[in-house]
Amino acid sequence: MIHLIGAGGHAKVVLDALLESGTNLSGVTARADAPAPDLLGLTVEAPAVAPSLAGLSFHVAIGAAAIRERLTAEAGSAGGAALTVIHPAATVSRFALVSDGSFIAAAAVLGPKAIIGRGVIVNHGAVVDHDCAVGDFTHIAPNASLGGGVTVGARCLVGAGAVVLPGVAIGDDVTIGAGAVVTRDVAAHQTWTGVPAAPKAS
Repeated sequence: MIHLIGAGGHAKVVLDALLESGTNLSGVTARADAPAPDLLGLTVEAPAVAPSLAGLSFHVAIGAAAIRERLTAEAGSAGGAALTVIHPAATVSRFALVSDGSFIAAAAVLGPKAIIGRGVIVNHGAVVDHDCAVGDFTHIAPNASLGGGVTVGARCLVGAGAVVLPGVAIGDDVTIGAGAVVTRDVAAHQTWTGVPAAPKAS
């Protein structure tokens, strides 16, 4: 049994990927803390993390990095094993490394020697090119592109359609705005937007 934690839009995407990969709907349980309508035909149960997940797999399908990180820790403490979900329409190099609990969506591309941390989302059409490293619980949003050798820290958001040029390093807890073009290194805890990208005025 797979415990899918989350009941919003991203959970629909992850559940769809599981079904496209051959998982039977009867083999998945959807869980959330807040009341929610059914999830693509699944009844949503509460709480988000069952009291015991010993011997079971789970995937936290929630977009917000801090919540994804917290619930991953809670589910691990309950005895569950974080499950990586890769849509069969994703292109993942045999030389890439994808860590536990991550999600690789349809049409995403991971190049050779790309390293994907724990609980990462590489969303629809996103490209993580060769020799990139993406930190734990980061989200590479739809159609974002990381050039070769890019490093992205933990809990970052690289917004939809953003481009990070080869070799650029991005620190932890950074937000890159949608459509931005990042041409130089970004320090931790900053928000960058624009073309070329620059720190957002506070």
